[in-house]
Amino acid sequence: MNILFIADPLESFKIYKDTTFSMMRETQKRGHQVVACKMTDVRWQQGEVVSAQVRDITLTGQADAWFKQTATRRANLKDFDAVIMRTDPPFDSEYFYATHLLSQAEREGAKVFNSPAALRNHPEKLAILEFAQFIAPTLVTRSDADIRAFHATHGDIILKPLDGMGGMGIFKVGADGLNLGAIIETLNRDGAQTVMVQKFLPGIAQGDKRVLLIGGKPVPFCLARIPQGGEVRGNLAAGGKGVAQPISARDREIAETLGPILAARGLMLVGLDIIGDSLTEINVTSPTCFQEITDQTGCDVAALFMDAIEAAL
Repeated sequence: MNILFIADPLESFKIYKDTTFSMMRETQKRGHQVVACKMTDVRWQQGEVVSAQVRDITLTGQADAWFKQTATRRANLKDFDAVIMRTDPPFDSEYFYATHLLSQAEREGAKVFNSPAALRNHPEKLAILEFAQFIAPTLVTRSDADIRAFHATHGDIILKPLDGMGGMGIFKVGADGLNLGAIIETLNRDGAQTVMVQKFLPGIAQGDKRVLLIGGKPVPFCLARIPQGGEVRGNLAAGGKGVAQPISARDREIAETLGPILAARGLMLVGLDIIGDSLTEINVTSPTCFQEITDQTGCDVAALFMDAIEAAL
């Protein structure tokens, strides 16, 4: 099979931890052709179908020069056996436009994972609102007064922008309210931007768990991302330490409830963020942590993913 990965520039990959790299490695291991491009390489023109300037590559097994480019060509997305969308957030206007191009490719016959429509319909912070039975006390608002009232009720709170990634722009405010006004001004910009506010969960000390769903089923191990050095953020990008562990009974309850629903909407791969017993985010753009889980447990997450892709084709 020929499998196209739409991803960030190959030269930027940190292959010791990159999930897209692990997917590519498993793809080649199974005898399939690995093809790559950036979203900026994709185009549609009247009289044509959606196409991209792509790179045929071979993985070398080396740490530095990890791939060899064997050809470049323009190819129609519908002619690939699968198109795997792995462009990292932020989910900005350009990402939104990209999902519309990929939806057009789907109408022309392309098989895109995750579904572009599902990517549009599941913003990673707001998607949890549908599953409120599993979340901590949460407020979504532009209102300064609403945020202050929420703080007065819950004391320790977390504030975050809706378009952040990797822990970017997350603030904790204690019961004393120190700097709350300045943080509100920074995040909501005089009511111009919507903010998510959540009750602080002390369980973060044991890690912000990344629970993976593949084809609607939970991977049996998660990665607990544990804050380090006085941080409240467990994100690996913010310096968190990743510790793989079996998923808990509560993790499984959440995953088995959401999994079939999200899979039916075209979300082949989902990363649930769970702190303690509470769901905090639903990641659908380019969920990570494959390599960390595999390296620490022996559970081959990339193989589970490719099994699901092959079964879907």
